[in-house]
Amino acid sequence: MTLRSNIRVLALGAAVIALVGVLSVNASAVPTYSAVAWIFVGTAGVCAPAPAGNKIVFSGWLNGMGLPDDGTANPGGGTAHQGLVLNKNGPESNCSAAGATIMGWTTGTLSALGFDYRLGGHCGAGAPRFNVTDNTVPTPITYFFGCNGGTPSAAPQDPANWTRITFDQTTAPAGFVFNVTPIQSIDIVFDEGTDLPSPDGNAPAGVGLATIDNIRINHTLITKKAGNPILP
Repeated sequence: MTLRSNIRVLALGAAVIALVGVLSVNASAVPTYSAVAWIFVGTAGVCAPAPAGNKIVFSGWLNGMGLPDDGTANPGGGTAHQGLVLNKNGPESNCSAAGATIMGWTTGTLSALGFDYRLGGHCGAGAPRFNVTDNTVPTPITYFFGCNGGTPSAAPQDPANWTRITFDQTTAPAGFVFNVTPIQSIDIVFDEGTDLPSPDGNAPAGVGLATIDNIRINHTLITKKAGNPILP
């Protein structure tokens, strides 16, 4: 299996485990989305013929790293500024990755997809990216939406220092159709490393890190670790 195949399998497993917790929540509660952080460090058996991965990855929501959680302009007032930090402190070939699983998603189609990223961080063809998996039987198909493949624009909360990446049908991978393709799971993956510069010129080789925020799933923006109400 390739590194990206291994990561796809890992992400699907993480989604199933987290879903058990979601189902235990009171059904009357307001449904919310969250991006649950995870890391992948492959063993020798999983990564063969490549060597085992190393503990060089980090994923997590950190205070002070993102845009104001209430949607106001940066630097904002007293509101929290959580951002999802994704790090790989080594080469792309290392069998490791950082990421997050979108929890709260059950099934349906996508009408919009995207995120904001902080300038100075990595925005490559393959990372950070969405891994969007459909419900094809017997073998689901995973579609890759890489940061540099989306449409960039100035992020409304801080246009000088953050860029908004948006995906629509013009930037969708072959075979994926917005509002049509049925989706079972969504993950964010960061597996490009310090050996790759950002194609947009905002980050040189050696960075191996991205900070993202305002993760867009249809009409909902995930701005913090938890408690992002799903909008119709």
